[in-house]
Amino acid sequence: MQHLIPYLVIAFIYLAVAIDYWRIAKSGSAIEHKSAVKLHAAMVALGLLLHGGLLYRDIFAVGSFHFGIFYALSAILWLTALIYWLANLKHQIEILQAFVLPPAAIFVLLSAMSIRDYVPPHTEASWFIAHVSVAILAYSLFTFAAMHALLMALAERTLHKQPTWVKLPTFPPLMVMEGLLFKVTTVAFVLLTLTLVSGMLFSEQIFAKPLQFNHKVIFSIASWFIYGWLLVGRYLYGWRGKTAIRWTLLGFALLLLAYLGSKFVYEVLLK
Repeated sequence: MQHLIPYLVIAFIYLAVAIDYWRIAKSGSAIEHKSAVKLHAAMVALGLLLHGGLLYRDIFAVGSFHFGIFYALSAILWLTALIYWLANLKHQIEILQAFVLPPAAIFVLLSAMSIRDYVPPHTEASWFIAHVSVAILAYSLFTFAAMHALLMALAERTLHKQPTWVKLPTFPPLMVMEGLLFKVTTVAFVLLTLTLVSGMLFSEQIFAKPLQFNHKVIFSIASWFIYGWLLVGRYLYGWRGKTAIRWTLLGFALLLLAYLGSKFVYEVLLK
């Protein structure tokens, strides 16, 4: 039972910040919000530090490489929260924190209570670890982009005084939000390209078997084309607003089917 304490502490920090943010947002107190910004940032930084340490310990436990679906989701949400925390140093996007931290807390607890450790084959190969690390970083950036796209959709509806399911007390200008979205998407697209190329060219070295065009590979390639087309449309035709949001979410949905769908089937349903 004692081994659960660090996970419970991290989950408590994440949830406390999220709940307090929504409490302040509901009250509409600008003074209270301003005074809580630094406290929230410090608490999230502490949670990220503890969370990252636990992930490193659990994934590389006993000299092996454990990377089950809950560890993967926990790592993705940790990186997503970290990207948000760094971006928030320049842009006022605290609203995203309230969306990211609750699922991060949930998967911290699930990774702690999961009794089904998944140790992929050939984990001793440096190629494999590099491939997985780049892939997880790409998925984390795309997760951030998808959440940011949802935030943009809410901000746009609020700007036009349309009804929304959540109140946005403050948000940066849409131009700033779009700029951040495409910066993150561009970096994520480069990392996804490296992931696909390394998987195709070095499949035998990484996985000890020739490349197989299964549903995971097909969905990943389809997602790569969608994000590539989105970036082409942005830089050649100036795509923005709803068009950018729709393509971003469509590409992310395919990534979820490719990565999390296959891991869930293999590790949970078929285990």
